[in-house]
Amino acid sequence: MENHVPAGIKITQQSENGMLGIGPFSYDEDVDPDLINASKQTISALPTTSFFSSADSFGMIRGGHIGMAVQGAMEVSADGYLANCTLPGKMVKDHVSKHGDPKIVPACTLPLTGKRVVDMIVSDLVVFAIDRKAGGLTLVELAPGVTLEEVTAKTGAPFVSALEEAL
Repeated sequence: MENHVPAGIKITQQSENGMLGIGPFSYDEDVDPDLINASKQTISALPTTSFFSSADSFGMIRGGHIGMAVQGAMEVSADGYLANCTLPGKMVKDHVSKHGDPKIVPACTLPLTGKRVVDMIVSDLVVFAIDRKAGGLTLVELAPGVTLEEVTAKTGAPFVSALEEAL
């Protein structure tokens, strides 16, 4: 994410492993193997970066002191429940599992990490907004080259589209 913030927008990013003020990804010539984000990608520090324990980091996130948190998920339900536990041999990324099973589901079947904590789902295919009161998904953006039919086939939960007029 660090390399994708548009010019003119200031965001202070935090990594769950205890780094506040994340700089851009590092490349071969300036990699510090001790500076990684939660995805284990090498990043850089800024002049204003601070470091602290991961326990303090989670306390900041779970205590509501961070404006927005971005997390990988094994499953997300239509009403905003999150299951992001790790399973041996499983990768956490993309809209579907490596076996093609939907990760956006009517109800989570994996152990829950949080109840009604998800407001938005951003995958490699779409952006869904979650209406936690109504317990439903609204498709608000498609990735380039992705069709509504593909999203419907790869999403386990029902959704409505805010794009139908544009499609």
